[in-house]
Amino acid sequence: MSDPNKMFVYPKDVDAFGFDWGRLALTVAPEVNGAARFSGGVVDLPPGQGHARHNHPGAEEIIFVISGHGEQMVEDDQGNPVTRKVGPGCTVFVPESRFHSTLNTGPGPMQLFVVYSPAGPELALRDLPDFRVIPAGN
Repeated sequence: MSDPNKMFVYPKDVDAFGFDWGRLALTVAPEVNGAARFSGGVVDLPPGQGHARHNHPGAEEIIFVISGHGEQMVEDDQGNPVTRKVGPGCTVFVPESRFHSTLNTGPGPMQLFVVYSPAGPELALRDLPDFRVIPAGN
């Protein structure tokens, strides 16, 4: 990496992926700062919103709850949904290719930090019908 400034990234300083259910600001990714083995960023979910059941074929995911409260579903080894209440400080591991979903059940915003390994599955989000780019600073 030639630019040390790209090692320190705030969500407000990058374009975000916007959706009807919230937003994802990638702060670590090949296209942001040259990360080669993983990508990640901050997800903001308004009250009552969440992302639908989906998976990332060939990738694992870590979800860390920064703030807010919600329900997290992750499939078990047999494909059965396992749902737990989650809040600040909870780390959720989503094994490779497992279906999962998140719902903000609290009265305020919910903020998550997500990591994908290997990098790339988040790029498929650009194909969703409600995808839009939110310019940095907005």
